[in-house]
Amino acid sequence: MIPTPHIDVAHQGLIAETVLMPGDPLRAKFIAEKFLENPLQFNGTRNMLGFTGTYNGRQVSVMGSGMGMPSIGIYSYELIHFYGVKNLIRVGSCGAFQPDLKVRDIILGMSASTDSNYASQYGLPGTYAPTASWQLLKQAVDVAEAKGYPVKVGNILSSDVFYGADPESWQKWAKMGVLAVEMEAAALYMNAAHAGVNALCILTVSDSLVSKEAIPAKEREQTFTQMMEIALSLA
Repeated sequence: MIPTPHIDVAHQGLIAETVLMPGDPLRAKFIAEKFLENPLQFNGTRNMLGFTGTYNGRQVSVMGSGMGMPSIGIYSYELIHFYGVKNLIRVGSCGAFQPDLKVRDIILGMSASTDSNYASQYGLPGTYAPTASWQLLKQAVDVAEAKGYPVKVGNILSSDVFYGADPESWQKWAKMGVLAVEMEAAALYMNAAHAGVNALCILTVSDSLVSKEAIPAKEREQTFTQMMEIALSLA
């Protein structure tokens, strides 16, 4: 097997058909060590850690995506087209836009609005709406209900900008009912749609643009376990 420029895997079969993709590679390591049986590291190129193990008897992989749409665009493309991945589940953090969303609440991204120009590569004659796989979304809702984990389902914003020139622009998205902001889902949804595979973004609210409450970085890495359990149950 020829490694890609960003994923160096020794042989076929080391990556499962379902991959969880946290932005932080250390969160990938945490998920592997806490939840997977017999985890094996399959990637360390550029310190973007990837692991494969079993969860409830089923093979599942977890690998960091990095921050932003260009980064997850690269890794998800290689996983799909070179390693046969069929289900890609982003597990990340987000900033809430709505007053009824509190830190540690879980959001399932039904769709992902964006300020990115990522879709221009497809040459579409209009504006594309990046959307989650219904199969994964329905399963995630069912799993959350069975576990008693409340979730919000709706539209999220995938932004190219973390430190924006207009710090109040988020309010325009909030007025349109967008639940929260993150930086990767739209590209993931587009890559998956173009390739005919499944993708879903599951988020935990780490901070609120409404209340200004925020969770420290270390807690974001290691304490969003309900989101992780939902994602792992989809394997």
